[in-house]
Amino acid sequence: MKGFSKRGERVIHRGHIVTLAEATFVDPDGEEFQREVVHHPGAVSVVPVLDDGETAVLVRQYRGPVEGLLLEIPAGKLDVDGEAPEVAAARELEEEVGWRAGRLEKLAEFYNSPGFCDERAIVYLALDLTSCSLSAQGVEERHMTVEHVALADAPAMVADGRIADAKTIIGLVLARERLRRG
Repeated sequence: MKGFSKRGERVIHRGHIVTLAEATFVDPDGEEFQREVVHHPGAVSVVPVLDDGETAVLVRQYRGPVEGLLLEIPAGKLDVDGEAPEVAAARELEEEVGWRAGRLEKLAEFYNSPGFCDERAIVYLALDLTSCSLSAQGVEERHMTVEHVALADAPAMVADGRIADAKTIIGLVLARERLRRG
């Protein structure tokens, strides 16, 4: 039995962050079908945990597509040519919350919305933090606030909607589990 295959694609729009294309695929029966596909450079995110092992550092920032403020772990795009993901994660940690990690541990890699987008994300746990200067890079970052959240409170915050961002949910759950195991 044949599998699915991509026949080709046509770029509809090339933007600052994403590219939108119309792609043609072939199913296992040989039938063609089209899908809109958003190409994204990928992203990194970081769960910074203070030395108490119980407190994560998050940011509350405006997100235009949802027209509101979201509580999130620090994150950013993989948009610097040749930059390794762990270097990007360390950079975002410093820029957004003013911490430098003594240790970065990869927790997971995942696709955010594979039904329409190829964005692959990597989430790290940051430990052994030392303070450094903030370096806000965009309008949202200049207006974000930094908040401390107890890892023990994360499940309730997800359940009641105070945390609604997928990368943050994934990161906090995995960090909490990783720290429990020691």
